[in-house]
Amino acid sequence: MRVFDSIRTRLILGATLVLVAFVAGAGFAVQQAHADSVRAARFAQLQSTVYLLLAGAEVDDSGTLVMPPSFPEPRLSLPGSGLYAKVVNTAKGEEWQSPSTVGLSPPFQRSVPVGEWRNETLTESGRAFLAVTYGVSWAGSKQAAPLVLSVLEDRAEFDREIAIFEKTLWTWLGGAVVLLLLSQTILLEWGLGPLRRVIGEMRRIENGEQAEVEGRYPAEIAALTGNLNTLIRQERVRQTRYKEALSFLAHSLKTPLAVLRTALSQPAQLPAAVTEQVARMDDIVQHQLARAAASGSARFVPHLALAPVLHRIRDSLAKVYAAKNLRITIDCAADVSWRIDEGDAFEMFGNLLDNASKWARNRVTARVWREAGGLRICIDDDGPGFTDTQSILQLHVRADEKVPGHGVGLAVVNDLVASHHGNLSLSRSDEGGARVDISLPSA
Repeated sequence: MRVFDSIRTRLILGATLVLVAFVAGAGFAVQQAHADSVRAARFAQLQSTVYLLLAGAEVDDSGTLVMPPSFPEPRLSLPGSGLYAKVVNTAKGEEWQSPSTVGLSPPFQRSVPVGEWRNETLTESGRAFLAVTYGVSWAGSKQAAPLVLSVLEDRAEFDREIAIFEKTLWTWLGGAVVLLLLSQTILLEWGLGPLRRVIGEMRRIENGEQAEVEGRYPAEIAALTGNLNTLIRQERVRQTRYKEALSFLAHSLKTPLAVLRTALSQPAQLPAAVTEQVARMDDIVQHQLARAAASGSARFVPHLALAPVLHRIRDSLAKVYAAKNLRITIDCAADVSWRIDEGDAFEMFGNLLDNASKWARNRVTARVWREAGGLRICIDDDGPGFTDTQSILQLHVRADEKVPGHGVGLAVVNDLVASHHGNLSLSRSDEGGARVDISLPSA
């Protein structure tokens, strides 16, 4: 089985990719924001140190730079402390460096325009420094002295602080990703549990251990299990219908075969017996084939417009019974449709209208309409009507032996109606003839 054939694998992999991408993006954003914030804070501290230098600096009347021996910031007095300062009197070429620069050559800026702050990162001999430089014009008693004040801080401390934060950040984010993935996996297993139960039930059905899906499932899966059960029932009904048809054929063909066997000893009656019994056996086979092929439940059958079916049958019967000059009336709205197999519809309406046309004197009326909870079908004729409304629905039972036919039509219709869970009743029409009344429930 390929990896992506599994819904579970797809969901876990997809969730992992989305989660990792989201957490990684968020982590880098937080990391960058923190670095920018710490860098800005460091530059602000260095600017404060520049102001400290500016407060302690003096320029005498001769324009000479005078710096105090010590500052409130103790790191400026400690060699190699990581904080370094320099003041340049550009007018006289004087320079002052803090005691912390002893033995070092930090990359100070020597010239900056007056009034300009410059925050930057400088490097020297592979070492990086955060640098703040400020240009100022010192107004003395005689002349202005341009000064450049520069403060550098070794970036190692800054980098160390950032590294500690990044390690902590990614440790927590990694742990959060693991916990979230574990939670998602648990939720996914819980969510897919009903599907696994359905698979288990289907396997038991295949093995004959149970008849259909029996468990209670969430609404999203209940519709699926309902359809599966419908298909299973339909298949069982179809198998039962086939078995019954074969059993009926085996039983029904015994009599015609016995008649033929008897006729073999009476050569004079053999041709007539063969003709009659072959026709009878053909009717039996046709009836059982139609019965076995009936689709039954119409749940998965599309809606079929009934008016075109009725009109096509009427046109065909008008040609067959042209000699009787029948008037076949179809009363069915164009928008009346039903979930029924097209073959079943032609079989049912064809037999009903054909049977009515055989018995009618002048008129046949077919009415089809929707009613609350189902479909109603009424077929009326102006013939003699039914004499026995019970036995006439049985195979090979005919109301009048003088009328052509084999007693199959109404029996087939009755089986079709039963397969659709409907009801068929026989009565007398308003015109004194026969009425076939059928009620079909909603699919």
